[in-house]
Amino acid sequence: MTDASGLHALPPSGLTYPFKMVPEPGATIEIAPGVLWVRMKMPSRLNHINLWLLEEDDGWTIVDTGLNDRDTRESWETVFDSALKGKPVKRLIVTHLHPDHIGLAGWITRKFDVELWMSRTDFLMCKMLVLDTGEDIPQAAIAYYQKAGLPQDALDVYRQRFGSFGRAIYKLPAAYRRLQDKDVLKIGGHDWHVVVGRGHAPEHVCLHCPDLKLLISGDQVLPRITSNVSVFPTEPDANPLDEWLESCRALKKRLPDDVLVMPAHNEPFYGLHRRLDDLIEGHEINLQDLYDLLDQPKRAIDVFPALFKREITNEVMMMATGESIAHLNYLIEKGQVSKQEDGDGIVYYQQA
Repeated sequence: MTDASGLHALPPSGLTYPFKMVPEPGATIEIAPGVLWVRMKMPSRLNHINLWLLEEDDGWTIVDTGLNDRDTRESWETVFDSALKGKPVKRLIVTHLHPDHIGLAGWITRKFDVELWMSRTDFLMCKMLVLDTGEDIPQAAIAYYQKAGLPQDALDVYRQRFGSFGRAIYKLPAAYRRLQDKDVLKIGGHDWHVVVGRGHAPEHVCLHCPDLKLLISGDQVLPRITSNVSVFPTEPDANPLDEWLESCRALKKRLPDDVLVMPAHNEPFYGLHRRLDDLIEGHEINLQDLYDLLDQPKRAIDVFPALFKREITNEVMMMATGESIAHLNYLIEKGQVSKQEDGDGIVYYQQA
């Protein structure tokens, strides 16, 4: 999911928002000829997600779905009745594996008997995570957060929430159509180029249409908030922040600056290159602040002040811990920080 609490990224600057209104649930706004903007509510601090409809001669392509809940399904039914001009949905594209993007993929693909298109890594990882629902928490997961220094009440929240990922996702289809970087899809008479980014998700699909000068960016580029970049118990030594920063640099080289960016959260905007620069610079500031803090040994939960603007409660403790470890692992890979486990099994980090 996306971290609306905000890292110490630079505030968005130099961005232009051409749309003065946002669509109500069940309504649409035309972004470009044959391209419709849909917005669904979410029951969280980040209270909405943007979804997209791309018109074809004989139907529609949907990009992303919203969460698996009754309100979102009812809003989609309203859109189907009012905006599709009597044409069916022909294809569903999902940018990445998080529940607000893939939550209703199984429902939509079954309703219209269509294929799900997404990257292989995200499809398979989503399948894996859904299997946790109803299962006992692996001891390795508890040990991961204990090593980070989490207090018992935060661990209790984690135990209560374990498996919630799968509960936000309608039963996934058994098969899918793979999307890969540099694929080109013909949609509505236009070429849409697949551009893959990493860090927030393993293999996040963005869609660039040079003809229309549009970029569906999902969570890979957001204008007002930063995307969560975390390490999880399944891969405790991962370095997703390196992948994230490399993706930001690669996107700036690969994509033109004059595209209208269509993000999953907040509003469509112009200023892609400026926003990518801000995201890179913001993380670089975070990393320097983190390094400076590690002049004395610190646990993962002790470094929150270097990375976050607000108090970290138990409600967001897991997300904050995952982001902290992502930054710590990045510095370890650079040889700037070392870690050591004490006699109680708690990991401490310090300048190398």
